[in-house]
Amino acid sequence: MVEKTIDLTGTSANSIEDAVAIAVSRAAVTISGLHRARIVDTQAIIENGRITAWKVDLRVTFEIKDSLHE
Repeated sequence: MVEKTIDLTGTSANSIEDAVAIAVSRAAVTISGLHRARIVDTQAIIENGRITAWKVDLRVTFEIKDSLHE
């Protein structure tokens, strides 16, 4: 099996979990076989002294399909 890992960033005004879910669900629209995500960094976006959003950097891994060997 061969896997590929890509970097994604998700942002949500609600929560860290939402930011992760947004990034993964959006990637899943065009990439099949996503099976692992690792949170690399988490940031709080602050405006006027208040947290207004969460930004999460992820490394997402999926299997590369090889039609020659299937």
